[in-house]
Parts: sequence; C-alpha cells; structure tokens
Amino acid sequence: MAGMGAEFAFARQAGAQNPALAFLAVGDWGQQGSPMQRQVAQAMGSVALERASRLVISAGDNFYPAGVTSTTDAHWRRSFEDVYTAPSLQVPWFSALGNHDYRGDVQAQIDYSRLSRRWRMPSRYFKVPGADFGARFVDLFVIDTSPMVDGGNYDELLQQLMHGHHAEHESARQLAWLDKALAASSARWKIVIGHHPVYSGGHGDSPSLVKNLAPLLEAHGVQLYINGHDHSLQHIHRGRVDYVCTGSGAEANDGLRVVEGTRHASSTPGFAAFQVNPDRLTFEFRDHNGSSVYQARRVLA
Repeated sequence: MAGMGAEFAFARQAGAQNPALAFLAVGDWGQQGSPMQRQVAQAMGSVALERASRLVISAGDNFYPAGVTSTTDAHWRRSFEDVYTAPSLQVPWFSALGNHDYRGDVQAQIDYSRLSRRWRMPSRYFKVPGADFGARFVDLFVIDTSPMVDGGNYDELLQQLMHGHHAEHESARQLAWLDKALAASSARWKIVIGHHPVYSGGHGDSPSLVKNLAPLLEAHGVQLYINGHDHSLQHIHRGRVDYVCTGSGAEANDGLRVVEGTRHASSTPGFAAFQVNPDRLTFEFRDHNGSSVYQARRVLA
C-alpha cells in the first residue's frame, strides 16, 4: 500500500510541475532479459528521466513465447521486474495483451495488477483517464485485439490450443464498449492502444481491424492508434488517424514494405516517446541506444 501511495504521489507531483502528459510506449519485449531487451530498457530509463515520463504503455506480447503460467511465473522477474529497473520506469505500466500472451494464462496478467506496484491490467480492455494524471485533455483506451484478429487465424488458434490455453474469441461486446467509451469521452485527444496493427508494412494489414476498428476511430475523432506485433518502428497516416507501431522492444525484423500513408518505417530495436499538451501531440522513435530516429507532431486546429 505504501508503494502505491508513493507511485501516485509521484504522478500528482509531476502533473503539478508540467501540464503535459509524457509517456513511453514499447511492445513485444518479454524475452527473458535478452541482451537487446536490456539495452532497450536502459535507453527507456534514460529517456523517461529526460522527459519526466509519467507512465509506460505496453503494446502486447509481453512474454515470449507463450505468456505466463501464473502470477508467480519466473517470467515476471526475468522479463519485467529485473529488466526495467531504472527509477524513472517505476511508474504505472498500462499493458495490452498480444497473441503470444494468449498462449499462456491471460488471467494471470490481469491478477498480477493486484500484486505489483506498477503493472496495470485491470481487465482485457480498459480506459486510462488522463484526468488521473492531471491531464483532462487526453484519454487512453487499451483494447484486446486478439479476439478480433485471431478468430480467423487458424495457425494462431492451433498454437494456443497446443499450449493448453484458448479463450473465447468474441469481439462484439468489446467493440460496443469502445464505441460507447469513445463517445462519452470529452478529452480533446483520444488515443487507442492495441497489439495488432490496423495498417502495416510488416505482417500486413489486419482485415478485421480495417473493417471493424478503423471506422470507430474515424467516427469518434481518435487521433492516434498505438500497436506492436510488427517488430519494427512505423508511422502510417490514413484518414484522420496516425497509426504508430512500436513493436521492437527486444528485437527487430527485416522485410518492411512501404505501404500507403507510410511516413516512417525502420527495422530498428527501440520504443516510442510521446508528449501530449492541450493543443499539441509530439512523438518520436528512439533506438536501442536512445538516439532519436524519427520525430513527428500533430496540432489541433
């Protein structure tokens, strides 16, 4: 309890000093503390301190290759607690689920929220009000894309069954929740986070998300969608939405294609850093050395 009080006191103090909300986002990182994962983590710690980051977003595939088996799985220590040790990273980590997480015990990742000072996954999909960090001008919505995507992916379903875990893949209720939650938000900036890409120069577009999710983002004025899954750093602009892939938290894959709307695409291990002000949102990709490899910004009219 004392740890949680200190954690949220830090958030309030930072909010009082800076009206902007700064945060990092990283995906596809849980590689048992591999050398590259640790190097990215070290760079994240430096950038989080530099920017006074108040939270971290995890874009899923938190634990490779098959999630965690329980809240006491050694993966928690080897891939999370003993890797992201910088004082600047001892802030809330709001985490999405990825397809590799579904090969393990998803409920264990939710339950770990009750045991951890910083891990935040209250359910499979949830809202993070910016007001909790003194930033009423922004709301974040973490969604669970595997039920929307994997239902038609028989190879992925087979992988989950082989590992003894298969959750019901039903997405209509979640989409209805997101529709209602976005409509109710009065924040000027609306940011949605999921594991799978909508548009992609790596794995390719996700047809079900193009059909069912993209129209919701457009209809409710969502400016930013953050994802992982592709082990790369990508910025794609389609319609009124900026799609930001930050899925190279432990490794990067080659073979990226330039697709419609591509502003940046690189096979580089790294992460994304964001700063949201009432009228301006800026973000950049940092590589495993902490060097800036791309910067972009968006301004509200």
